[in-house]
Amino acid sequence: MKTAVDPELREIMEVPHYRPALSIILPVDTDVSLKTEAAHTLKTTADKAEQALKEFYPEEYCDLIMQKLHSLIDELDIPANSRGIALFVSPLFKKVCYLDFPVTEKIIVDDSFEIRDLLYNARQNINFIVVMLSGRGSKVFTGDRISIQPLHTNIPATVDSFIADTPERVTNFTDMTEHKQNVLNKFLLHVDEALDDLLQQYRLPVLLIGTKKTLGQFKKISKGSYKTIGYVEGNYEKLTTTALTKLIQPFINSWQENNQQEILKRLDEAAGQHRLTTGILQVWQAVQNGHGKLLVVEKNFRFAAQHGPQPDIIEPAIEPYNHFTFIRDAVDDVIEKILMSGGEVEFIENGRMIQYDHIALINYYPQ
Repeated sequence: MKTAVDPELREIMEVPHYRPALSIILPVDTDVSLKTEAAHTLKTTADKAEQALKEFYPEEYCDLIMQKLHSLIDELDIPANSRGIALFVSPLFKKVCYLDFPVTEKIIVDDSFEIRDLLYNARQNINFIVVMLSGRGSKVFTGDRISIQPLHTNIPATVDSFIADTPERVTNFTDMTEHKQNVLNKFLLHVDEALDDLLQQYRLPVLLIGTKKTLGQFKKISKGSYKTIGYVEGNYEKLTTTALTKLIQPFINSWQENNQQEILKRLDEAAGQHRLTTGILQVWQAVQNGHGKLLVVEKNFRFAAQHGPQPDIIEPAIEPYNHFTFIRDAVDDVIEKILMSGGEVEFIENGRMIQYDHIALINYYPQ
């Protein structure tokens, strides 16, 4: 799947590279008052950022960046459900983004902004459709990892109209059972057709909830071409949306794990076809030369480097660092290059790509 680039992320990537580019990633403690945290943590972070700037840049550059940073901090309005903040400041640009997942504090001064956390945030924020089925009707929700809310659709909400569509006379218990089954089948068939139409529009994965019997019948009659996250068996019609969000979380996690396994399988297949480049030094060169279409990297893998004699060559950074050739994180630069060229980026949990030196690129052609 082609990586969809969030508009905020694209805006940041398209800012011209201009030193110093200051990126600050901060966690938000949901157990502490946001105002209290903003007053203390942000002041401390600003002081750290100023020290980092003064290490490499003259005073006039530092003053300009710090003025813009303090202005950005003064304008902060942190949403209650935020788990992190990303601040970006350069002589040409300033922006704040709010993140939905926990982050580790980072203060990075480079010639471009650190985009990995924003991209990871966008990839973690999975959107999906939830359909709850019963013998009485259906409920439809849309949501993400944080919350779900009802969605108005053309999917039949009750079985009532399908009862009216079944005029045959019911004379005994066997007939009544068969009648109810026919009504349910007609209802589920219309749900399946309407759901297929809905997901052609939204193009989101779907999670189905219902009793074992109802879900079993739905699976038999379903002809939909949509992607299914999974099936949750049980009668949960009376759950609040908050409780429902907690209920489905393990199924979302399992679906993500299956996706990770599929990505690792793609790497293994590409290696067998001699279309895989591994290791940051080799991946940098391949990306600079436009060889790859899918970059896969462990989510926390970073690599400090320095520019080599050619643009497509980097070397491990050696102290004392040369300010003009130093690359604080070559992995972040590779991610940006892939995205700007229309490629894909996937993150894998830490430690699962040791055999690939933590980063790999699937090439268009055998190398």
